[in-house]
Amino acid sequence: MTSTATAAAVSKNFGAYQDAAAREPVIITKNGRPRTVLIAYEDYLRLSRRDRRFEAIAELSDADLAAVEQSEMEPGLDHLNAEL
Repeated sequence: MTSTATAAAVSKNFGAYQDAAAREPVIITKNGRPRTVLIAYEDYLRLSRRDRRFEAIAELSDADLAAVEQSEMEPGLDHLNAEL
């Protein structure tokens, strides 16, 4: 679930919205339109890691991508999927 607040409301009570953002993203509106999102630091880190992974994949050649798609996990290493 995501909550929404005006920029003026966030400005007046920033601490409360920081606490709220630790639980769920807070969409901050300006002139009635979504403008920014306040999120927990852990969520930011998770999203930034995802971006870095995407950039690394985008740099792979077609041959490298084909090799990855055809690869198979060695027996006994299924627990590593949790790290992906």
